[in-house]
Parts: sequence; structure tokens; C-alpha cells
Amino acid sequence: MSALADTQLLTAARDGDEDAYRRLVEPRAAELHAHCYRMLGSVHDAEDALQEALLRAWRGLPRFEGRSSVRSWLYRIATNTCLDAVSGRQKRVLPIDYGPGADPHDSPGMPVVENVWVEPYAGVEEDFEQRESVELAFVAALQHLPATQRAVLILREVLGFSAAEVAETLDTTVAGVNSALQRARKAVDERVPEASQQATLRELGDERAREIVERYMAALESGDVDAVVALLTEDATWSMPPCPAWYRGREAVSAFLAEYPLQERWRHVPTRANGQLAVGCYMWDGEKYAAAVLDVLTLRGEKIVDVTAFLAPWVFRRFGDAEGHMTIDEFARFGLPASL
Repeated sequence: MSALADTQLLTAARDGDEDAYRRLVEPRAAELHAHCYRMLGSVHDAEDALQEALLRAWRGLPRFEGRSSVRSWLYRIATNTCLDAVSGRQKRVLPIDYGPGADPHDSPGMPVVENVWVEPYAGVEEDFEQRESVELAFVAALQHLPATQRAVLILREVLGFSAAEVAETLDTTVAGVNSALQRARKAVDERVPEASQQATLRELGDERAREIVERYMAALESGDVDAVVALLTEDATWSMPPCPAWYRGREAVSAFLAEYPLQERWRHVPTRANGQLAVGCYMWDGEKYAAAVLDVLTLRGEKIVDVTAFLAPWVFRRFGDAEGHMTIDEFARFGLPASL
């Protein structure tokens, strides 16, 4: 959108034209939603924060003097809305950060139904750097940062705002921003893989990446534990939000697969989540193959180093009503049908 068009829409919006306001903010809604997701680690919290931010922006239009761009102004409001949402709330994590690895021969156990889990993200931006910034490991690492450090890192390193702009957004000093950025970089670097998934996928190429996914799906559908394990690194992890149980290493993953998931009948559909390879998993429920799990795959070279399997609520039918990540609407976000 041109600066002239922005100015015209802004003038009309200030005069109470709701359609002009909608046209002003709508082109920026997807990137603002991704920003809120990075800040909060939850698609649903991001949607709530974005709606609140856009309401605050509408109410604040008379006070917007145009000293910054509309984009910067909206990011300032969205960031502070997210900071308000984070305050006093339990941080979101993945199972590997929630507790120690489980014994693969024990039941995966009851799901944790509190809102403690990082959620998968369907939105994939065009830009390489933006896709990197919604990768599961990066978003999970962000959640370990103090809220202000999280905001500084995202605004500076992902979105490219200047230290002065960030200082104004967070009502602090440039020196404070630079100090927070240094600490945040160090903490995140300790938690994310050396190579991003975007770099790994570019190195592999589309054909090789597709082959890995096809082999993974075929191994699961045939119930071939050895074939699945052959695709994994020696130190691979397998986790299943909202269950806290997770397993590390080929031996543990192999025992778990043989005893639990591969006792079921499966079909699969490839997709993408968090800018990464992913698979929609459909389990036979006695009548049909029903959407049950979203497997997000993290690669190290040509091997799978992490499988994060986001489970649907109905998988826990034996526990009664238990919340999961992947409702039917959630599968639809990833272009996946409710059943096969």
C-alpha cells in the first residue's frame, strides 16, 4: 500500500469511516497475527490479541499524529497488547521443556489440559526470514525469554525495526533495547538448532524433502517400526502435546511406536506447519480414517531429529472429555480434511 493511499484512508478513518479503517489494517492483518503468535506461542491467543490490538488502534486513531508509519504504529499497539496478555500468564512450552523423558513402556498418560503448550501455526509467509521466524523451535525458544526481551528480539531481528523505534514502542532507552537484545540472542541461540529448517530444506531440495515425507508416511501406514526408526537421528525426540510424555533416542521411540501408535491403522496426508514439513495423520475409528494427529517434522540434514505430534481431543476418548490441540477446525487450517 502506498504512503498516499495510507494517508487518504487514515484521514477517512479518523472521520469515523469504518470501511476505510478496515482497508487500512486488512493488508497488514496476516503479518500482525504472525507477530502475535511469535509473542504468545498460541494461535488462539494471537487471534484474541490481534482483535484487541485492532480495537485499541481504532479507538486511538484520534491520537495518532502520523510521526511514524501506520505499520510501525500498529506493531507498537500489537506488541503492547501481547505484553499485557503475557503478564501473569504461565509460559507456553513443548513437552521436552515441561518435564523429563518418559519410559516408552508406560502409558503416555493423561493430557495436561491447562493452556501450557506451544501450538502449531498454519500461516506461512512468503519471505524466507519470516518463515524462519515461525519455526517451532524458534517460537518455543522465544517463550523462555522474559516478555520484554522477547519483544525486543522479534521487533529488531525479525521485523527489522531500529533500536530507537523499539525503544519508543516499549517506553525504554536505546541502551536498554541493545542490552535486552544481546541477552535474548544468547538465550535463543542456546535453544535453536544450528541450521534453520528453511536452510535445511533449501539444501535438500523439494524432491528429496518430498521423498523423506513419503517414506515416513509409508512406514507408519505399514506399521514398520524399523523403517520409521531408520529415518530418525540417533538422538531423535518424539513428543505429543497435550500429553506431557516424550521420548528420546531411537530405542525409546521404537519401543513407544511398537507398543502404542503402530497398533492402530493409519493413513496420511502431507502438509506444512510452522514453515516445516508436516503430516496429517488419520486413525481408523471403526468407521473411517479420522483426523487424529498433526506431526510436525524437524530435520537435521536428511534425518528427522524431532517429531512433535499434536493430538486431537478424540484420541483421548478413553479419558472422557479432554482438550487437545487439533480440533476439526484446526486441521482445516492446515488444508486437511476431517476424515479420509
